[in-house]
Amino acid sequence: PASGRGSLPRIGITMGDPAGVGPEIIVGAWARPEIHGWCRPMVFGRPEILRRAAALWASGAEVVAVRSPDEAQAAPDVIPCLVCGSEEAVDVEPGTIDARAGQAAYDAVVAATRLALAGELHAVTTAPLHKEALNRAGHHYPGHTELLAEMCGVEDYAMMLYLGPDPEVGSRAGLAVVHVTLHTALGEVFDQLSEEAVLSKARLADRFMTRLTGSRPRIGVCALNPHGGEGGLFGDEERTIIRPALERGVGEGLSLTGPLPADTLFVQARQGELDAVVAMYHDQGHIALKLLGMHRAVNVTLGLPIIRTSVAHGTAFDLAWKARAEVGSMVEAVRVASRLARTPASR
Repeated sequence: PASGRGSLPRIGITMGDPAGVGPEIIVGAWARPEIHGWCRPMVFGRPEILRRAAALWASGAEVVAVRSPDEAQAAPDVIPCLVCGSEEAVDVEPGTIDARAGQAAYDAVVAATRLALAGELHAVTTAPLHKEALNRAGHHYPGHTELLAEMCGVEDYAMMLYLGPDPEVGSRAGLAVVHVTLHTALGEVFDQLSEEAVLSKARLADRFMTRLTGSRPRIGVCALNPHGGEGGLFGDEERTIIRPALERGVGEGLSLTGPLPADTLFVQARQGELDAVVAMYHDQGHIALKLLGMHRAVNVTLGLPIIRTSVAHGTAFDLAWKARAEVGSMVEAVRVASRLARTPASR
């Protein structure tokens, strides 16, 4: 019934880089009836590109151009698209790095984020953009996370990967992985690591999992060095930075374990002994979580005044526009966004 639909959260889905898998995973996920039971979705981008994706999947869905969220009337066979970005994006070749595609992805994110900040969307879910194409368009951000943080005016933020409850994950809360450092050269991780940075990410992980599940999470904190530094033989960041941060967090009431080597910690997480992990750098968290559930993982930006989720994979140019892209991560990203939108934020 219309009244029931009207009470569902309104989710804006950005198209991502049109040369990549973004448009087709949106259309592929759109056909899943459960999405329309969770939320009222709408897409931000070029309708022409979405129509091409609908034809690729032979979905039969009609793409309807709209100018505001109030015009959007979504259904499994109707995809409302708020028109944004230049028509130049329509001419981008699949699987190519193109400034026009980077600009189109940027325009969609900016339009959706502004409406979310204005309260006209309950959440934003993003399809993948290509970082080099974004930079070629003149937007010098390492990725979505940093762009969104700047637009929202926040400095305390984090990228988190989340897997919902699953046979591969023993915790009934699922598993969240938050990164202390993110899109940076590995050689710069040491300079960016600080006691305050570790503690702030642990706080963000605690806040997110408490909001999602209603209970305080058990959080494991990774060591930086092999074997946890082996008593200082392989480095002393565990003793000088990470352990003091843990002690402060425990004093604040956080349930923290560590610092422990990542290979030990993720085994414990898989066995259900932890609900969240704080990783020191990008690959330390990404590799382990994606091995557990590559096509179900969801990217969530923590610390923003808006809700933002995303797929946990890239533009996949090698698969793009071949009707071979996996849609599971997009479905999960919309599910998590919808759930968060229905749950008040904790303070």
